[in-house]
Amino acid sequence: MSEGVFMRMIVLFDLPVTTKAKMRAANQFHQFLLKDGYQMLQLSIYTRIIKGRDALEKHHKRLLAHLPEEGSIRCLSITEKQFASMEILVGEKNRKKKGQFKSITAFLTVF
Repeated sequence: MSEGVFMRMIVLFDLPVTTKAKMRAANQFHQFLLKDGYQMLQLSIYTRIIKGRDALEKHHKRLLAHLPEEGSIRCLSITEKQFASMEILVGEKNRKKKGQFKSITAFLTVF
């Protein structure tokens, strides 16, 4: 991994919201992701573009520092080229407001 390579950190999570305290913790984690520059890819999946290994390590440490006590949270780091090659199976690209990157949203229909 080169220092100049653009990467994506993808955070996937499933947090309990069965009590007010758990709902508050889930909301605080969600707010942290937004304030730290993550964009929603789809429900409970957020992505952030970073440049280089130093930024990857910095944001990974920030993520670890803001984890709620319960739930399932995973982090995946891939290159921007790999992210761009993502195939949309159902749905279309979701165009964000001016100044935000274009994200991909997939809508699945369950029968």
